[in-house]
Amino acid sequence: MSTAEEEPDTKKDYINKIVLSEEVQQAIEQVLQSSDPLDHPDFDPTDYVNQLFPNEQSLSNIDDVIAKMEYDISLIDDNIRSVVRGQVNTGENGRAALKEAQQSITQLFALITDIKSRAEKTEDMVKEITRDIKQLDSAKNNLTYAITTLNHLHMLVGGVENLKRLAERRQYGEVLNPLQAIIEVNQHFQQYSEIPQIQTLSSQVQQIQTELATQITEDFKNFFAPAPGGQHAGNRMTMTQLKDACQVASVLDKPVKKNILKWYINLQLQEYVQLFHENQDIAWLDKIDKRYAWLKRHLLDFEEKYGSIFPLDWEISERITVQFCTITREELTKIMGRRRTEIDVKLLLFAIQKTTAFEQLLDKRFNGTTLGETKPVEVAANEKPSFMDLIGVCFKPYLDIYTDSIDRSLAELIDQFSQQNQQQLLPKDGNASVFPNCAELFVFYKKCMVQCTQLSNEKPMYDLTLIFKRYLREYSSKILEARIPKLQQSSSATSISNSMSLLTKDLQNLSTAAGQVIHNFLKEGEAPRFSMDDTRKICYVLATAEYCLETVQQLEDKLKEKIEKSYVSRVDLSDEKDVFHRIISNCIQLLVQDLDTGCEQSLNMMTKISWHNISNVGDQSGFVNQIVTNLKLSVPVIRDNLASSRKYYTQFCLKFVNSFIPKYINTLYRLRPTTAGSGSSSSMVNSASGSSLSEGANNPSSNPGGNILGCEQLLLDTHSLKTVLMDLPSIGSQVQRKPPASYTKVVVKGMAKAEMIIKVVMQPIYPSTLYIEQYLKLLPESNVVEFHKILEMKSVKKIEQQQLVELYKRSCPQQSAGPGDGNSAKASSGGGGDAPISQSQQAAAMAATAISGAGSSIIALGDSLMDKGRIKKIENLIKNRLPN
Repeated sequence: MSTAEEEPDTKKDYINKIVLSEEVQQAIEQVLQSSDPLDHPDFDPTDYVNQLFPNEQSLSNIDDVIAKMEYDISLIDDNIRSVVRGQVNTGENGRAALKEAQQSITQLFALITDIKSRAEKTEDMVKEITRDIKQLDSAKNNLTYAITTLNHLHMLVGGVENLKRLAERRQYGEVLNPLQAIIEVNQHFQQYSEIPQIQTLSSQVQQIQTELATQITEDFKNFFAPAPGGQHAGNRMTMTQLKDACQVASVLDKPVKKNILKWYINLQLQEYVQLFHENQDIAWLDKIDKRYAWLKRHLLDFEEKYGSIFPLDWEISERITVQFCTITREELTKIMGRRRTEIDVKLLLFAIQKTTAFEQLLDKRFNGTTLGETKPVEVAANEKPSFMDLIGVCFKPYLDIYTDSIDRSLAELIDQFSQQNQQQLLPKDGNASVFPNCAELFVFYKKCMVQCTQLSNEKPMYDLTLIFKRYLREYSSKILEARIPKLQQSSSATSISNSMSLLTKDLQNLSTAAGQVIHNFLKEGEAPRFSMDDTRKICYVLATAEYCLETVQQLEDKLKEKIEKSYVSRVDLSDEKDVFHRIISNCIQLLVQDLDTGCEQSLNMMTKISWHNISNVGDQSGFVNQIVTNLKLSVPVIRDNLASSRKYYTQFCLKFVNSFIPKYINTLYRLRPTTAGSGSSSSMVNSASGSSLSEGANNPSSNPGGNILGCEQLLLDTHSLKTVLMDLPSIGSQVQRKPPASYTKVVVKGMAKAEMIIKVVMQPIYPSTLYIEQYLKLLPESNVVEFHKILEMKSVKKIEQQQLVELYKRSCPQQSAGPGDGNSAKASSGGGGDAPISQSQQAAAMAATAISGAGSSIIALGDSLMDKGRIKKIENLIKNRLPN
């Protein structure tokens, strides 16, 4: 029961609620533009009351608020009341207005119907009035057409008779206008061709045209063809009559004019064909300029005598020239095909040069309007046809003679360059520059390219490109690579191998053989190096290769610009550029290797210093002075001779430090700066010779508080080397330049590692955990192999090394298997993983191996074959030569 009562109330509330759309609401807001919160669509009574009475104290003015509300309500009621009263009569007024509108529409329809009926009556009246006028107008048009037709017919009938009479008298000047009129009138009567009279007149007009064409052609032949007696048969014809005849021929059918021109042009060139027949000596290529001279004379003579006869639009001079070019091309093609073996490059170029000059002259003289009648000519918009290649196209099949000649000339040029002595190759001014013959080669290339462009930019130009490519490679191999100095190979390994064979073959004379081994090894002094002249030569080769590289790129761009578009994608000189890149890289590597070799002696001297016996830290060591001296002697020469190749000089410096710094670090690994006793090699020799092992055991190999002055001296020397390497690009120069950032980064990183290694060696190994911690801070990118090397530098005992290595692995497991593990044997032998091994290093390693084997054999057999004093001397020699 309660549910039923609640439903109507809910429905009633829903019905009374007015919901307006957003568009209606926006329209209301635009019209009212009220700021009263009561007018807002989202009005909330609770919020409104809270705003009016935010606290209890505000309730004191509630009476005023209620009074204001009642006043507003009364105003709204008055407005609603007035609006409702104003809408009482709205319905009646609307019905009255609708009825009035319906009456107005009815009246308007009646008026329109009346106007339409009156308009129809008016139209019928106008038609009745103008009926006779239309008939008269039609009659007038028909009469006019009939009169015009009769007039044309009269003109046709009278004109035919007049034309016959004028044609018989050869009065071509008076024939022209009537002929044009009759031809037009005859075209008008073609629609009446079924009428017999019209058909007869048309036949007569056609007959007159045919007779005029035949008559004019005969008049031309009689006037220009010489009579048997040498006089003209048509002397009765004047030039004025012939000029009028040309005008008449232009009006007649096109074949008439064409046949006259063909006959006359052949007549003009008849002498040329006979004079330059292929059997005549004058017809050969060496006299090709006489052909063109003949045409020039003939055109001058023709225009002076008969130029006024022919109309300008006939372009008779140009037609003669075009036919001359056609005949010349055909005749040259036949004669060159028959006598190909007699054509050499000088003759071919002479003929092409004369022909090109002649064709250029024709382009300036004529417009080329008749060229399309002889051969199809492709002409771009707003561009006149050209005479170019109208004759010269016949030479294109023979341009291989030209390219073969260029091939032979380049072969001779390269042979000439290769036979030049060193003095001829060096720049005359003495400054760093390219080989003079390099510029000669590219000047020759430029001349050939310009010449070939004038001949043809199609297949001959591509063949020339292939020739250029081949001789660029020839120049790089026979001139540049052949001029790179080569070091004299050291024969130390061979000498020691031969002496070792003496040891094995002649055991009875072991003393002499062992002495010979040591003598040979000591005799082989320092590794061979380039002289200053050789260094300059390498710089010259590098600068020349750089010049070639840049010029080849320009040559490739120019060839692609000049050659025909279909061949552009096939022009590629990248292989030749790679060859010069390889030469540049090889030269830089040789310079780096030579400078590196000069530093090897200083590094070897570094290993001979008893670092553990240094008692005080002073100036930089002698090996640093040697390195600095070597750099000051070699680098300025290279820098001065690569002044024009600054980027490659920077590459040289960068490659040198990338090679030298790893070698310096590997040399550090071989030192024992904190040791107080003998090195491991000496201990090995003493043990092998029967000395007590207790001597080696008593060495303070793992003394954590040992002498570190050697490390401090090494740190000083390393810092000095770092300073020298930082200034290497400008060493010995009065102008100091800041080295490139990439170079500085490599030096700082590499030498910082060397300094960190020395600092790690200076640290005491006890307590071990603290040592490992310091090690990881100083060398965070290290691995087990390097850790083991540093322990060797500190002369830590093997047992302690194993314990420290295990502790290192536990402290840093991710670095326990570093990249050096796989190359531990190589690293322990003193060779850097990324440093190239030079020939001198290989020879020294072979020598050390050989002497080590010799020392072992001597020690094993010493007791039975030599006294102990002799063995001691050999041991000392071996100890001094073997690396620690």
